[in-house]
Amino acid sequence: MDANMMAGLEGLPEEDKAKMSSMIEQLQLRDSLRMYNSLVERCFVDCVDSFTRKTLHKQEETCVMRCAEKFLKHTMRVGMRFAELNQNAPTQD
Repeated sequence: MDANMMAGLEGLPEEDKAKMSSMIEQLQLRDSLRMYNSLVERCFVDCVDSFTRKTLHKQEETCVMRCAEKFLKHTMRVGMRFAELNQNAPTQD
């Protein structure tokens, strides 16, 4: 959990801070798993054409690598843009 999230919990009792931290960590884990599952499903559907072998054909393997790279770059860019927008957003103090 980053420092900004912890700063938002300053006024809470320790028990509530622990509960909130746990809940935030669970949400982050769930989001990470969702992203991973989305990546696997998208790249599998787009790239895997044949089930005649246990391993991927070279073309399929290359497609999966490119697909995963694009997906991760896009996800990182969206995250960076979201952080930029959050920094520029007015705060309610």
